[in-house]
Amino acid sequence: MLTGMRIVLTGGAGYIATHVAVELCAMGHDPILVDDLSNSCRTAVSRVETIVGRPLPFIELDVRDTEGLNAVFARHTPEAVIHFAGLKAVGESVAQPVRYYDTNINSTLSLLSAMASAGVRKLIFSSSATVYGDPEALPLTEESRVGVGITNPYGWTKFMIEQILRDTAQADPTWEISLLRYFNPVGAHESGLIGEDPTGIPNNLMPFVAQVATGRRDHVNVFGDDYDTADGTGVRDYIHVTDLACGHVAALEHLRPGVSTHNLGTGHGTSVLELIHAFEQACGAPIPYQVAPRRPGDLASLYCSPTRARADLGWVATKTVLDACRDSWRWQSGNPHGYADAQLA
Repeated sequence: MLTGMRIVLTGGAGYIATHVAVELCAMGHDPILVDDLSNSCRTAVSRVETIVGRPLPFIELDVRDTEGLNAVFARHTPEAVIHFAGLKAVGESVAQPVRYYDTNINSTLSLLSAMASAGVRKLIFSSSATVYGDPEALPLTEESRVGVGITNPYGWTKFMIEQILRDTAQADPTWEISLLRYFNPVGAHESGLIGEDPTGIPNNLMPFVAQVATGRRDHVNVFGDDYDTADGTGVRDYIHVTDLACGHVAALEHLRPGVSTHNLGTGHGTSVLELIHAFEQACGAPIPYQVAPRRPGDLASLYCSPTRARADLGWVATKTVLDACRDSWRWQSGNPHGYADAQLA
């Protein structure tokens, strides 16, 4: 087992990266957090430091700044990178496509340049199930069709970056690249110190439900109740963010020359209403909801087969949706306005 690796986390103050930093520290690694704080805050890093019991290097930097990255690599001499940095709101990407292509793709090109200059060839990329587009069949496997039916620029950036990374490894076989395709990350660290803190109106279901539970919002909109599912609402593969973080550690341990691709999900779906009812159980109060029209582009069901991750990485999701709801409630009830509560204290 690898220990003591220095690992740059781009987007290191973000939701998933902070949880990955905790798990890396638990396994004896040394994360180096790089983030421009455009969609995150320094408080999140401080909370990680509280959890792990030691300070962590943090550099405020836009990953598109190649010279700045070169300085980071020269100073900290990392051995690997986990690339989280990027914009991620699907709806916003439709309204601001150029911004999304610029930020997500150019940050990756800048990172690859800095890594090549520093001789760092180990990379884990935070990809997404959006690359599968409109699936032909479920569950989705790593062999499922990609790049067909992608409905938004965010998804296209993930698809394009995957291709860029494959081309990079094809040109130089010393690269070791892992593409991790996430499904629906939810929950928070069990301490309640770090969690999802969206800016403005949440784009994802779980933080929206959590904000209704704390009284910040009146009700949850359920977009469509006439899908071909057990209760008529959309079904997704919700994975606890801590399980997802452990998947990154497993991928790091199993990096090999070339490009590997793994789905990180639970392998089964949970409907919108099932998640709402699980959150009601977690917080001990009803969650008001209203049925609204379907949203264009939404699919009835989307879930994966995590079989390859189990076989290749020895990784499997262990936490339930109820676990995620309980941890999310602990985070949200302790931080009703997210990290802003700490900043105002």
